Amino acid sequence: MEDPGVESRIVDVFEMQLADIGGVDLGQLLALSIAVQWPHRAEDWEFMRGIGRGVVALDEIGRVLGAAMWFPYSDGFAAVGMVITSPRLQALGTGQWLMKRVMAECGDRVLRLNATRAAYRLYRSLDFKREQTLFQCQGEAIDPGTAVAGTGDIHELTGSELPALIELDASAYGVQRSELMTALLAQSRSFGLFRAGQLAAFALCRRFGRGHVVGPVVASCDSDAIAVVAPHVAAHAGQFLRLDTHQTGEFRDFLARAGLDLFDAVTTMSLRNDVKGAHPRGHDRPTSYGVVSQAFG
Repeated sequence: MEDPGVESRIVDVFEMQLADIGGVDLGQLLALSIAVQWPHRAEDWEFMRGIGRGVVALDEIGRVLGAAMWFPYSDGFAAVGMVITSPRLQALGTGQWLMKRVMAECGDRVLRLNATRAAYRLYRSLDFKREQTLFQCQGEAIDPGTAVAGTGDIHELTGSELPALIELDASAYGVQRSELMTALLAQSRSFGLFRAGQLAAFALCRRFGRGHVVGPVVASCDSDAIAVVAPHVAAHAGQFLRLDTHQTGEFRDFLARAGLDLFDAVTTMSLRNDVKGAHPRGHDRPTSYGVVSQAFG
């Protein structure tokens, strides 16, 4: 008798089943992202599986032909990412099948994701609404020399400053991401800008994809964001570096001078309501200058 808890469907000429992403071989997930030319390493997949949840679509012989993940930051909010289908299945409804399963698992949570051009229509069909553009900036880093710096003291962060880091990230992102920030601090080099002994801005940098990625970055103004990002750029001069940002203006100009040119853009979208609300940015309000990644937000 077929297990009633196993969901399956006929796709193309074979039957596929959904399974928990935690139970599949890491090499299969890596092969899936390589097939769509995403830069994730096996270590990046493993890190995401440690923080999030997800499903995969398996064919009759157990090959992974699709995946989707979600990251439950709170009982009322989750980020969705790593929604991938094998190129041969992209026009056959597999992505929608995976997304509907993820949405069911997320319940009534507010959902946010970053949509590629290829996936934008899929998310619109599921009632996700556009919020803003996320710019993928990357390239061979150029030492910025004397960068425009925010006023204050800059030094590397330690574990003792984790509570302040979590709080400042929550102020910018809209929900507290304690587990994610704890895991990121443990594997990142991190710079913070302090005023009167209080953390005012920070930037984390870690191994990811083709090289290193800077993110998250939180600051209340462009000069503060530049001040905490500049040491990471200098440390990786001549190496591949990436930063994904919603910002334009002075901060993006700095990234361009530092060798991080615009490579691509995706669309940040949400389902139900944005937990931060559609309020204009206020003076000295902590703001996201760099996301953790397109999957984590």
